[in-house]
Amino acid sequence: MAEKGASRGRSTRMTGRERREQLVAVGRQVFAEKGFDMSSVEEIAARATVSKPIVYEHFGGKEGLYAVVVDREVSTLLADLERSLSDQRAHPRLLMERAALAFLSYIDENEAGFRILVRDSPVSQAGGTFSSLLTDVAQRVEDILAAQLKMHSYPTRDATLYAQMLVGMVAYTGQWWVETRTPTKEVVAARMVNLSWYGLVALQKEPTLRQDARG
Repeated sequence: MAEKGASRGRSTRMTGRERREQLVAVGRQVFAEKGFDMSSVEEIAARATVSKPIVYEHFGGKEGLYAVVVDREVSTLLADLERSLSDQRAHPRLLMERAALAFLSYIDENEAGFRILVRDSPVSQAGGTFSSLLTDVAQRVEDILAAQLKMHSYPTRDATLYAQMLVGMVAYTGQWWVETRTPTKEVVAARMVNLSWYGLVALQKEPTLRQDARG
């Protein structure tokens, strides 16, 4: 009987890989709930029912665990967006719709991860922040816009600026939507594309401010 009990105990013990994945999942939830500064190794270890040294053994501390969590979230979101923009034969409006819906779908399915991304990163975390993520996305959108501007004889130099505007709108709207969850992500995506697309198709080649706007 003693041997059976010991065998059962050994069979349920986590491997190093399994323990690491458990700590990543627990850390992800704690960081989402409390942010980096208010989270502690003690709480993460307690929720995972392990000792603090186990967390340090796998990640070197809170910063290391946070870096892994953020890196995974950034990779997941970028992969989703890249897939949505991969069909170069698709109409630009369809690409915009797919990208907007992909962004909102990520938020819908990975709320904890999104909340981590939009929080301020610790000073020691040099990369993987939400702003750097948006920069990567904007560069991808910029390529699409540049091709379309060139096709219609518009200055391609404006592609960078318009890409920043579009990505900023989607990102800010996403932060609002994660708190409200209404209307549906499909409706939100359609409204965002409606605003941006009809603004783009009616672009002036050299827009200027009206005289009264300048005071």
